[in-house]
Amino acid sequence: MKKLNIDLADRSYDILIGRDLLAKTGRLIAERFNTSRIAVVTHPSIRQLFGEQIASELTTVGQAPEFIEVPEGESSKSLQQAEAIYDRLLEMNCDRKSALVALGGGVVGDLTGFIAATYQRGIPFVQIPTTLLSQVDSSVGGKTAVNHPRGKNMIGSFYQPKLVVIDLNTLHTLPQNEFRAGLAEVVKYGIIADARLFAFLEENAEAILSQDSHCLEHIIETSCAIKAGVVEKDEHESRHRMILNFGHTFGHAIETLTGYTGYLHGEAVAIGMVQAAWLSTETGRCSEDVPHRITGLLKKLGLPFQSPDLKSQDIIESMYHDKKTEHNQLRFVLVKDIGSVEIVDDVPEIPIRKVLDRPPS
Repeated sequence: MKKLNIDLADRSYDILIGRDLLAKTGRLIAERFNTSRIAVVTHPSIRQLFGEQIASELTTVGQAPEFIEVPEGESSKSLQQAEAIYDRLLEMNCDRKSALVALGGGVVGDLTGFIAATYQRGIPFVQIPTTLLSQVDSSVGGKTAVNHPRGKNMIGSFYQPKLVVIDLNTLHTLPQNEFRAGLAEVVKYGIIADARLFAFLEENAEAILSQDSHCLEHIIETSCAIKAGVVEKDEHESRHRMILNFGHTFGHAIETLTGYTGYLHGEAVAIGMVQAAWLSTETGRCSEDVPHRITGLLKKLGLPFQSPDLKSQDIIESMYHDKKTEHNQLRFVLVKDIGSVEIVDDVPEIPIRKVLDRPPS
C-alpha cells in the first residue's frame, strides 16, 4: 500500500493506493475518526459488485451501514437528487457525527461530497473511488458539486474528505470506454506538470490499456501526487489550482451542450485538451508540435480528439458560464510546452473561433 498525504492543516488527509484495500475499509475508517452512523452512497451496479464486502468490513468495526442508491449518469448530480438524499439521511436520524462513504465514480463522489458539505453544515465523508477518472482526479482535492442545466458543477463547495481509499482491483470491473476516459485526466497531468509522465504514457500506451499492474500504480500515484501538490498550494482555487482545468473549459461546454449524455467527462476533456492546445498555438504560446503530440497520444489511448458538430457560437456562449470566467472575460489554461502551462485572462474570441472552426484532422 502506498500512502500520500495532503497537508491542509486541520483538514489534512491520506490517499491510500494499493490492492485489496476494500477488505480493510472498516479498520481504515475506524483508525481515523469516530462516527455514530454510516451511509454509503453508490450506484446499484457498484453496490452489486462491492456493497457486500464494504458492509461486512464496516460491520466488523461496529457499523451497520445503510446504502443509498442513485441512478447512474451525470444527470444524478442534481439538486433534486441531493434533496432525495437529504430526506433519507433525516429518515435515518443522521446527526453531525454521522458519516458518508462515496462508493463509485466521479458522479457519486461529487454528489456525496456536496451532501456531506451541506447536511447539518458539514459531516465527515470518505471517498472510495472505483473508476480511473475518480481515482486520479475527482476524489482528491475537495471539490464537491452538482450540475445546473446551464452549466456543469455550478453549485458546490470546497469540502475535503477524511480519507481516500484507492483499490486498484476495482478497475478490473470498468467498461473499456470508462477506463480510457479516465486516462484523459492522466494525460492532463503530464501536460500541465510532468513531461516525464507524458512520455511514459506515450511509451507504455499498450501496456496501460491492458492494465499492467506496474503501469497503473505508477500513473495513479504520480497523478495523485501532482494534484496533492497543487491543492496544497491553492485549496480554494484562487489562482494556481486553475491549472487543473486544462482542457475543461472546452470540455465542459461540450458536455453542457450535449446534455451531459453525449460524452463521458474524460472524453469531453480529451477533445477540450486538443482545442486548448490549438488555442495556445493560435495565441503564440507553443509550436504546432504540441497539439500534434497531444493528439497522437490520445489516438494511442483510443480517446476522441475531434470536436462534435456544435455551433461555435453556442460553445462560446456556454463558456461564459464557466466558473473561471470573471468580469465577462474568458480565461483559459494554455500550454507553453508539455509539462508547462499558464493561466491567461481575457482571451479574445477571434482565436477561439479559429480553433472551433478548424477542419477535422
